[in-house]
This record gives sequence, C-alpha cells and structure tokens, in this order.
Amino acid sequence: MHAAAAAAAAASSSSLSRGGLDMYMVESKAGAIVCILLSLFFLGTWPAIFTHLERWGRLPQHTYLDYSITNLIAAVIVALTLGELGKGTPSEPNFLDQLFQAGFSTLGPHLQSFLELMFHSFSCEYMLQDNWPSVLFALSSGVFIALGNLATQYALAFAGLSITLVVTASMTVIIGTSVNYYLDDKINKAEILFPGVGCFIVAVFIASAVHASNEEDKMQKLSFLSDEKVEAGTNIPSELFSAWERTPSEESSHNEDVGVTSRFFEKAEAGTAHFLVELEHKRAIKVFGKNKFMGLGVSIFAGLCFSFFSPLFNLATNDQFHTLKEGVPHLTVYTAFFYFSVSCFLVSAFLNVGFLYHPMMGLPESSCKSYATDWDGRSWALLSGLLCGFGNGLQFMGGEAAGYAAADAVQALPLVSTFWAIVVFGEYQRSSRRTYILLGSMLFMFIVAVLLLMISAGHRDYDSALSSGLSLEKDS
Repeated sequence: MHAAAAAAAAASSSSLSRGGLDMYMVESKAGAIVCILLSLFFLGTWPAIFTHLERWGRLPQHTYLDYSITNLIAAVIVALTLGELGKGTPSEPNFLDQLFQAGFSTLGPHLQSFLELMFHSFSCEYMLQDNWPSVLFALSSGVFIALGNLATQYALAFAGLSITLVVTASMTVIIGTSVNYYLDDKINKAEILFPGVGCFIVAVFIASAVHASNEEDKMQKLSFLSDEKVEAGTNIPSELFSAWERTPSEESSHNEDVGVTSRFFEKAEAGTAHFLVELEHKRAIKVFGKNKFMGLGVSIFAGLCFSFFSPLFNLATNDQFHTLKEGVPHLTVYTAFFYFSVSCFLVSAFLNVGFLYHPMMGLPESSCKSYATDWDGRSWALLSGLLCGFGNGLQFMGGEAAGYAAADAVQALPLVSTFWAIVVFGEYQRSSRRTYILLGSMLFMFIVAVLLLMISAGHRDYDSALSSGLSLEKDS
C-alpha cells in the first residue's frame, strides 16, 4: 500500500518536473490547463487597464512604452527563475547556457576556442551550437505580437473593449489554431478541436451584430441630449466634445496615479447620454463623428498579426521544419520566450517613440521628455505589461505541454475583458433588449468554444521529441 502511494506521488511529481533534478517543465495535461486558465485571466485583464487609461486621457503612446518595459521584465523574471530551476541537460540546457549558444558555431575556430575557454567556468558545455533558425522564429513571433498589440490599443478606443478582443481572439483561433494543429502533427483531437473553432466563427458574426446594435443604442441616447437630434452618421456638435485638458497641478504632481484612480470611480451614471459625453471629453482618442467601423478594420489587422505569432513560437521550440543541425537542442520555452519578448520590446519602443512625434488618429504630439514626466497612471500601465508578459509565458508553457492549438483557448479572454467592460466601464448598461440577447449569445458561444478546445488537449511526448526532432502522441 505504501509502495503504491509512493509510486503515485512520484508519478504526480514527474508530471510537473521531469526527473526531479532536471529543469522545470510543465508536462501534464492538468498542469497545462492550470497555466492556460491563469493566462486567460492575465491576458483578459491587461487590455482593460489600457482602456481605463485611454478613457481618462492618458496618451496611448505613453501607456504602451511603460507596458513594453515591464512586459520584457516579466520575460526576464520567468527565464531567470523557471529557466534556471533544476539542472540542465545536453538536450535541454538551462536558460543562460542556451542563451550563449546562439550563432557561435559560425565564428572562426580561434575565436571559438577563446570563447570555450572564457565560458568554461559557466559550465556552458554545449555552447558552440548554431540555433539561429529557431532564434529567428522566436524573434519573428515577437514582431507579430508587437504589431498586433499596437493595433489593439487604437482599436480598443474605436470599437470598444469587448468587440475588439472578440474579433482579434476569434481570428487568432480560426487561423492560428488550424496552423498549430498541423504543426503539432495533429496532437489534438480534430473531432473536438474544429467544432470549437466553429464556435469562434459564430462568435465573430454575433460580435458584429452586438457592435451594430450597441452603436444604435448610443445614438438613440445622444438624440435626447439636446433639442438638436443626433442622427447616425452625423457629427455631434463640437462644443459638447472639446478635448479634456489637465490642470497645471495635475501635470506637475508625481502622485497622480491616485488622481486617475479616483476619477475612475467618479463618473456620470453609466449608460446615460451624459456619461457618453463626459467620456468623450476626457478620453485621449476622440471617436465621435468618426467612422465607427474603423475600429473593426484595425481589429482585423490586429487579429491577422496575432494569428501568426503562436505558430512561429511553436516552430521556434519544436523545429518542425528541421532547420537545426543534428545534435543541436531545440530552444526551451523559456529561452524562446526571452527572444520573443526582446523583439516585441524593440519593435514596440521604436514605433511608439516615433508616434510621440508623429501621432496617429488625431492624437496630440508628445516627446520623450513629456513621456518621462507623465506619471499620471504610470503604475497601471506598468502593471498591464507584467500581466501580459506573465500571461504570454503561461500560454507558451501550457502549449508546449498540451499542444499550441489547445493553448489557443486563452483567446477566450473576451470572457474576462467583457466582465471588466460591464462592471468597471459601464459598457452595455441601459442598452436595448436586443443588445443584451446578442451579448449573452456571444459569451455563450465563447464558453462552448473554450470547453471544446480544452477537451481536445493532447500530450507532447518529450522524450521522443528530443531524440527524433518532433514526435507527438495523441492523448487517448
């Protein structure tokens, strides 16, 4: 009896960390599901913080630069903790060991010998190996998600929190999940996986109907604001929507995070016409009088970018195209996540610094100096980067264990973001019965889709994959 209990405990332990002393890797389906659920919460929350800051007047460029910094910090934390936990092996080197491998095999023999001598004290026994093909896949993945996140921050203003994430998440699942299914050698159960993808497709069409119905509701509310009726497609009187200006004391104070938080809760009654006007006064991106379907267009572009980042990361860690030379280990999920986050940071920082001086969407010009002194809401922006960084890392850890197609269940993040949108931002309050019915149908389809994707989760055969490049087994 005691022997059986000990064996069960050992088996349970090995599902989380292979061999006890080896590097920590999530391997079991249960561990993968826990990672995916945590990732779902994190990735559904950080866009809500973006929306909160933009609606109360902070420039998106400032918010995104703060976010980019802590997003990279999160990857470094994951790499230096989980990536260094346990003993590395020739097939699975620790993070720092593998970090020094990239591209050194292309150096001259004398320089190779020098580097071997220099880094011998670090036990980098496997350092002179060329894994640049996998590194490039990881870097490319970071570029795509940086462009997608950048587009998302503007789409959030025009289309709203719920609709933006519904469109981007659904496109990611439809395209990205299908690609990952074949890259992972059909590890997931197709008879369950693709009906789940079908539910996401249905959710896209319902989301479009929700968007149209909600816009009609808003225009109807605004039509009663003054004697002059506001009809769909016409500009609202500009005197009602002059830009919100901060007071000098607000600009100079370094304790303005408290101010943002207090203003966040001091607002007109949600769902009323006065609430919509007050919101337009304060927000950084003015949306009244502009094409409401611009947000859908930007959301679709973001969705296309998000569709490719996960398959590229899959290629970085599993080398399905066999680009690595024989004997060169695959990138671990922690090393690939680090490269992914570095490229994401570089692209985000470069583009947003440019947008400071050449803004889009009618935003005012800013500067690096203005950004550095803008403490209004900075702690919220930094928190959003940490949430997104840890959320991405958990998604990749779950995908490496149960297949990246199943890990795309995190794209159900509209379930989390819609909760924040309704409870905190007052979206859909005082809306029509038709809007509520459509909204409920949309959320129901997402719940069904997530359940199907998680049930379809497979199990990656690590030992076979390491010995033969890529070998996956279906989870019966």
